[in-house]
Amino acid sequence: MTIEGEKTTARAAPAQPARRSARRALVGRLSWGLADQAASSVSNFVVGIYVARSLGVTAFGVFSLAWVTYGVVLNVSRGLATDPLVVRFSGAPEADWRGAVARSTGTALAVGAGIGAVCLAAGLGLGGRVGPAFAALGVLLPGLLLQDAWRFSFFAAGAGRKAFVNDVVWGVALVPAMVVAARVGSVAAFVLAWGASAAVAAGYGCLQSGIRPRMSRARGWLREQRDLGYRYLVENVSLSGASQLRAYGLGAIAGVGAVGAVRGAELLMGPFLAVLMGLSLVTVPEAARVLRQAPHRLGTFCLLLGGGQAAGALVWGTALLLMPGRLGELALGGVWHSASQLIAAITLGVAGAGLGTGAAAGLRALGAARRSLRCQLFASTCYVGGGLGGAAAAGTVGSAWGVAVATVSGSAVWWLQLRSALRERHQNPIPEVRTS
Repeated sequence: MTIEGEKTTARAAPAQPARRSARRALVGRLSWGLADQAASSVSNFVVGIYVARSLGVTAFGVFSLAWVTYGVVLNVSRGLATDPLVVRFSGAPEADWRGAVARSTGTALAVGAGIGAVCLAAGLGLGGRVGPAFAALGVLLPGLLLQDAWRFSFFAAGAGRKAFVNDVVWGVALVPAMVVAARVGSVAAFVLAWGASAAVAAGYGCLQSGIRPRMSRARGWLREQRDLGYRYLVENVSLSGASQLRAYGLGAIAGVGAVGAVRGAELLMGPFLAVLMGLSLVTVPEAARVLRQAPHRLGTFCLLLGGGQAAGALVWGTALLLMPGRLGELALGGVWHSASQLIAAITLGVAGAGLGTGAAAGLRALGAARRSLRCQLFASTCYVGGGLGGAAAAGTVGSAWGVAVATVSGSAVWWLQLRSALRERHQNPIPEVRTS
């Protein structure tokens, strides 16, 4: 009995250091995700504050429209290029990863070139205040999308440090670019400064990875990943497209200044959103690793992830509500008065989104593209309906509360679908991940 017990203990002993090592590796990857997003979001936050203070609420509304449009195009690129890469090549052998990254980044460049040409033509045709901003965005979209693709590529390989360094390069390049833009004093100049500095970081990403993006392989990548890519495309575009429709609709109903007020309130949530977005860079790769190594823990992992983010959002929003008004005026200038009225509603909305991202990561890791697509379409429909219905009923404040209620409702649907997907996988355990 003693000898057998000793053998059992001897076999179990190595498992403890292995588990501790795995936890340390997980914490390390999450830490680099947070550090990277901190670098990215700090630069975005500073740009937003700088533009808001430099141009005033109306011109800041124009800048926000260009920013929201970039968000839509970015999600097109992620759906077709980097989301399938993260799901299928996280932790893959290096040779497989390098080949996939060359095709994926080439796809991101192709998306940027194609949609950028459309933005450029639209901007030149529009003229006025809005046209030059969209024309500038169109010129620089390829660099913006390639820089984002490098970030996701590095995280798929577990090399978050490289993504962090790349975003630091972008932030450093932003400083002189913003100084020049401030001297020009137009929205288009700020858009050009922001995009040109991203192009510098995109070029540096090629040096970091030693990989040349292959636009000629974009069609092959789309064909290989069509079972996930096109569903993720619709899912991502419905998310960012809903935000854009809400912004355009709000501008039409309540004026462009209302768009600037909403963006100002979102900037106040910026430090927490940096955490939220930083985790989003690594949640799907980590959920995919949990699924491979301990599939029975995936539900718990997603619950802890979503619940922690929701709690963090509520804490940060409470701190904002207690913040003295003079500090808000120091940060946002003339935008503060209208933005401060939206803090409570936007806090609830961000908390709901944080809770839902836990379930979304689980569905992505499972490769349950049909379920996640249904969830996102429902959430996006609620978002637009709540945002515009609220705007029609009660202006900017009504729009913010309508979006908050819609986001919490959407989060509930994400969790119901994840529960069904986990039950289905338990009954039919078929591995989804492909690495070639």
